[in-house]
Amino acid sequence: MSDKSTIEWTDATWNPVTGCDKVSPGCAHCYAETFAERFRGVPGHPYEQGFDLRFWPGRLEVPLGWREPRRIFVNSMSDMFHEAIPESYIARVFAVMEEASWHQFQVLTKRHERLAELAPRLPWPDNVWIGVSIENNRWTLRADYLRQVRAAVRFISAEPLLGPLTDLDLDGIDWVIAGGESGPGHRRPKVEWFQKLRDHCVEARVPFFFKQWGGRYPKVGGRELDGRTWDEYPRPMPQAVAV
Repeated sequence: MSDKSTIEWTDATWNPVTGCDKVSPGCAHCYAETFAERFRGVPGHPYEQGFDLRFWPGRLEVPLGWREPRRIFVNSMSDMFHEAIPESYIARVFAVMEEASWHQFQVLTKRHERLAELAPRLPWPDNVWIGVSIENNRWTLRADYLRQVRAAVRFISAEPLLGPLTDLDLDGIDWVIAGGESGPGHRRPKVEWFQKLRDHCVEARVPFFFKQWGGRYPKVGGRELDGRTWDEYPRPMPQAVAV
């Protein structure tokens, strides 16, 4: 967790929960798991338990102390809709996001069914964005579940992109992030997968953000697609809060 982040599409990360389990092919080389497991068994380290699910209630109010507006990636080291996270705890996270109205919170999940189940009972202020990860055509159904959520911004993270998204319907989608996989054993994407996804977004007038090509290291391949960077967002940053 940090009030600064190297993830290109966000400013900070906030992890009131850490740890997760694999649910689809995009999880195979999970960067968060790789990082956390390096510290398994290290006494006193936040990841002493590796990537096992762990709750951090002492972190719940951290964003309230960040007075400058930020885009905040929620649970970059977990999944907010993991089946083992109680609904009551998720509600506490959402209450903080609602109170910290000067930030934009970016919640991303692969657990589309639980998202759709709990969404009607959660608050969805304009500053809470909700997204699903879609790595290939097999998982485009996650967008159908996402469309059921009454959030002001619904987005798709096509990272790591593992195949073409020819079946992706962008109706009701406000933003698309795309990127290649990085790390040992990374699976190389094809250029045309990103080009066609970008063109689909342009045609549908959906903001497109190209995060990285990926490779052995996250930044090694650069961020240019067809000679330019794509850094589009669905909404501008909010104004600074009065202190």
